[in-house]
Amino acid sequence: MTQQIATLAGGCFWCLDGVYSRLRGVLRVVSGYMGGHTDNPSYKQICNGGTGHAEVVQVHYDPSLISYADLLEVFFVIHDPTTLNRQGNDVGTQYRSAIFYHDAEQEQQARAAIAALARDGDLAGPIVTELVPVTTLWPAEAYHQGYFDANPYQPYCMAVVAPKVRKAMEKFKPLTK
Repeated sequence: MTQQIATLAGGCFWCLDGVYSRLRGVLRVVSGYMGGHTDNPSYKQICNGGTGHAEVVQVHYDPSLISYADLLEVFFVIHDPTTLNRQGNDVGTQYRSAIFYHDAEQEQQARAAIAALARDGDLAGPIVTELVPVTTLWPAEAYHQGYFDANPYQPYCMAVVAPKVRKAMEKFKPLTK
């Protein structure tokens, strides 16, 4: 089996992890930080907004079971790519929309997905998703890994994560485990 990796930032990594971990072909999801200027940042440093990192998930997947294009389609449904440095009430550069591509093929597919989304005209504004090369992933603290599954009754999870997971599971039922 050939494993590939997609790295995506679309708001709180708890939301993205909660969705992607439920898709067939997804082998592992790692929540972490990318795109900043501080080595090995902590969650507290990220939340203060001074490191330049985004909250990301690295999705390790089997491309024979789920495609990069499928992962991007899910990405653009589960977050708002038109809001700069925010998703809902989560505000700050750490919540920006970004695709960190691992190679030229991922870059091309991401550009095509963004162009198609912009052409469709279904969005409230222009797409602000950054498209940048992958850099060092700094894994988030252990308690962030699989957070939604471990804490489904935590208020943020109930109010924000659970509705996104439900929406994605309904819309992408054929892709679910």
